[in-house]
Amino acid sequence: MFTVFGCRSTKRLSKDQSLVTKLTITGIGDEFSDQAEDFVALDIRPNSPFNLWIYNNFSKQGKLKLGEAPHLLDSSLVEISRNQIQKFLNIKGFLNAKVTDSISVKNKRASVFFNAVKGAEFKFRNLSFEVADSTVKSIYLANRKKFTHIDSGKRYDTDSIAYEREQIYLLMKRNGYFDFLRQYVRPTVDTNFNKGVADISLAILNPQNKNEHTKFIIGNTYLRIQPSSGIIEKGMTRDTAVIDSQYRFYDYSKFFKPKKIADYIYINKGDEYNIDNADLTTQRFFDLNAFRSVSVDFVKSKDSSSNELVGLVDIIPLKKKSNRLDGEYTFNSSITGLNLGLTYQNRNIFGGAEVFEVKLRGGLQFDKNVSGKLADRILSKDYQVGASLSYPRLITPFNIESFGKNGVPHTRIAVSYQNYQLTKSYQRKSLGFNITYDWVETKYKLHSFTPVNVQYSKALINDDLAALLVSQGNAFFLSTLRSQLLSSSYYTYTVNLPRLTSYNNFTFFSGTAELGGNSAALVSNLKKKTNADGQRLLVGVPYYQYVKLETDIRFYRSLGGERQFIARFNPGVGYSYGNIKSLPFDKRFFAGGSSGIRAWQARTLGPGNYNRSSLATDSARFNLRNLDQLGDIKFEGNLEYRFKLINNFIGSKLKGATFIDFGNVWQIRDNGLQGGQLKFNKLFDQTAIGMGFGLRFDVSFFVFRLDAGLKFKDPQFTGDDQYVVKYWFDRAGKRALKDSYAITNAPDKYSISQIQFGIGMPF
Repeated sequence: MFTVFGCRSTKRLSKDQSLVTKLTITGIGDEFSDQAEDFVALDIRPNSPFNLWIYNNFSKQGKLKLGEAPHLLDSSLVEISRNQIQKFLNIKGFLNAKVTDSISVKNKRASVFFNAVKGAEFKFRNLSFEVADSTVKSIYLANRKKFTHIDSGKRYDTDSIAYEREQIYLLMKRNGYFDFLRQYVRPTVDTNFNKGVADISLAILNPQNKNEHTKFIIGNTYLRIQPSSGIIEKGMTRDTAVIDSQYRFYDYSKFFKPKKIADYIYINKGDEYNIDNADLTTQRFFDLNAFRSVSVDFVKSKDSSSNELVGLVDIIPLKKKSNRLDGEYTFNSSITGLNLGLTYQNRNIFGGAEVFEVKLRGGLQFDKNVSGKLADRILSKDYQVGASLSYPRLITPFNIESFGKNGVPHTRIAVSYQNYQLTKSYQRKSLGFNITYDWVETKYKLHSFTPVNVQYSKALINDDLAALLVSQGNAFFLSTLRSQLLSSSYYTYTVNLPRLTSYNNFTFFSGTAELGGNSAALVSNLKKKTNADGQRLLVGVPYYQYVKLETDIRFYRSLGGERQFIARFNPGVGYSYGNIKSLPFDKRFFAGGSSGIRAWQARTLGPGNYNRSSLATDSARFNLRNLDQLGDIKFEGNLEYRFKLINNFIGSKLKGATFIDFGNVWQIRDNGLQGGQLKFNKLFDQTAIGMGFGLRFDVSFFVFRLDAGLKFKDPQFTGDDQYVVKYWFDRAGKRALKDSYAITNAPDKYSISQIQFGIGMPF
């Protein structure tokens, strides 16, 4: 049995109207309960409270399409729904099932009840096959065990018969039978109502007036590339070419080099027709991210005696060049920020669907606690420029077998420059270069390898800040902030990335291993230059040696419909050795943020029990903001329940989420941050816990996300004071906590809640 409740206002209903507030279906069983509700007419299911509230308050009596109109009792819909549930049970093998309905109305609130008596469960018994074409029969019998749901002893289910028919159709289409139709598959079922069994005879007919089905062979293939407008105007010229004596190109866009495009065609002359190869060709052209429309079709050869097919590929490319402007505004209780970016993209710079991209980005952060002119409140400036070139193939000094059947491989070469300035205390200029190879082992297994990743940074530190750090025993920050050379290689393996948008049960895994500095150490040994701290130099700056590992493991479980539960665990560790006893700044872990522990803003949690009041002065806290709350070890965990709220909310599907987040970052070595080191006997005391709720606005091509996180347990405090949950509903206590924190931790401010904005799902 299952019941759907809904308590709703009935003030606006007329005397003869009743609002459906309760729906109960009994006798179905857990296996079919979710499916059975789908056969109840939507207009007699209880409304979502929020949905109906939006309608009652903002739709102006239905003139605006906001929310959802009240679901009123309609006895004819009740009868239709009863009949549909009964038919559903018949389809699922309960041929004698009977469903009854009843209605109860009180105070204009209606309860609708359906009760099912399923009767005997029918099962498949005898199976027989009548296939006129012996070749077709042998193909079917050799492959049916791979897909069939029809076996003696299994529950009789007409959906299983329909599935068998579809699989036979696809099997024939994969084995050369271009002309094969679904109508050739004719199942006949004989049910015995007394014994609860079903005998099935499955026939595969021949085409009319033929003794067998015809297998077809691929001949030449013609490819037409239209202009990006999709319109071939009169008098328009085209580039033509013939590749491998089988592919005829007609390029009206004049953008592409046929020889490079031919690598992604899987329709080969002389092969048997296979629908999968046609679909694969379509998918790989889309994967190139250079085309907006791809159509693959076949026609029979004009020679009626031939069994040859002519391939027809029709393509419309995206615009070759594009510009995109984007921006974001971030804020919390004391810091606001503005970022703007401009991206230029050329999708086919060398005629082989290569993507050349240039990005310009600038950002400012403002401290709201500083008075004066706007320029005086600037906390940081960040300017970046980057260029990348992506090839849809693996470019290496040696030949590698193509991985194109499972996905388009890519080689990406990128350079970048960044100028970051923290008020008048610190400035860093960085130049970076990397080469990355991405390839697809299978549809669900992805690999990424970056053999070369180099970043050269030149830093300027204010003398007063440097002296302050040394006087406070925080010389560790100096080695983190000074000029440096970072060279590394890293590899990432990802499983089940394409499944993230589904509601299936699966496990997602992503793991990254990075090793840095060993090549630099070998080169530096030739000159053996050192600085005043005894660190060896390369190109005038010290270099890092380190190893870093990080994994992201998630368990996705469907709860029926668009309901889903996710458990995520995100551990990571980095260890520096050799030349500098600390990880590079960009390689250190942080906690908090819109995809982590959402009750904290990014880089404001940890490490461990660290509380910024241990920094001796307000100036130190100001100058080290976003620099001191980083770690060598990270562990974040998330538990999230997702569900649908409204199908149509101002043009988008509105979904909700509730979550619990936990974790922190820690230091391996004692770097002068009190409580920052990992202590296993204090692990729970050093763990932060937050919880909250969120809204996701799904507009099909992207998801806009809004999460509200509340601190439950804050490890920067001690004892029972860690459980800031006690202040959630204590306004006076909350105010006292904030006032005390403003004194001990100035200029930092404390907030129990945090609003997080994001594009896309958090994980």
